[in-house]
Amino acid sequence: MEIEQELASITPQGETVLTIGVFDGVHSGHRYLLEKLQQRAAEKKLLSGVVTFSPHPQSVLHPHNQLPWLSNLEDRVRAFRELGINIVAVLTFTPKVAQLSAQEFISLVQKHLRMRGIMVGPDFALGRGREGNINLLRALGREMKFSVEVISPYTINGEVVSSTLIRQALVQGDMRRVERLMGHYFYLGGKVITSDKRGRVLGFPTANLDIQPQQALPGNGIYATIAQVDGKQFPSATNIGIRPTFGEGAKTVETHLLNYKGDLYGKEIRVEFVQKLRDERHFPSSEELKVQIEKDVREVEAILAKNLK
Repeated sequence: MEIEQELASITPQGETVLTIGVFDGVHSGHRYLLEKLQQRAAEKKLLSGVVTFSPHPQSVLHPHNQLPWLSNLEDRVRAFRELGINIVAVLTFTPKVAQLSAQEFISLVQKHLRMRGIMVGPDFALGRGREGNINLLRALGREMKFSVEVISPYTINGEVVSSTLIRQALVQGDMRRVERLMGHYFYLGGKVITSDKRGRVLGFPTANLDIQPQQALPGNGIYATIAQVDGKQFPSATNIGIRPTFGEGAKTVETHLLNYKGDLYGKEIRVEFVQKLRDERHFPSSEELKVQIEKDVREVEAILAKNLK
């Protein structure tokens, strides 16, 4: 079975305390749990570990109800590493994996990752039909000799932080709230691809990002953003939408970097979203649009003057 081969390829240099989940966005709630995990691992002189999945289980279990993701696998793994997690096990989620019982899955993880303990949130469940709830986990722990620790939900202003809540705030374009919930600016990364160069004609050249279709996006509009390219930061204005002034088309993510000189085509850039300026709207002429873009750029400069390092 593929999952056993993947687990067998990981060779922990000691016993572990683990957590299991997708951790989409690795938001502040996730980071709270991961900090607790590392504290407990240090106390017990164990290694900390994360077991995560790709693709998202919902995309396999409910293929007609795709869930937009806040972060891709590469970004999630990078975040785990930056947080100091010792072991990151990425398992391919397939219909066969979905049919494993909770005991079968836990047995594989315990065998190959030398699990001595597991730390999860109160709503955690795994295994066929989500049978592996907290009560079953505790029963398995007693039988298989591993500890189970349940961490209380992480709240901000009385709200339990969740990926669902962040997606809702994203759609509303409430980037300040998104930042609070995530613990950092929401960002998009991608390669700059060719476009129709309308921005250049208007005097504001834009970088058109190649965004994966499953990626969650802020609601349509103009945003004050920070673009990172070649290790440097630039204030930027980012448009998400269909550019109605030129006739509706496919949704695009286009960023105008202030004070940048050079060719961006083919480069990988990262765009952090700080604040929404306005909704996207139709302008009667390209000249009126140009006047509005000039206003947007001045507003971006004012907003980001205190946000750039």
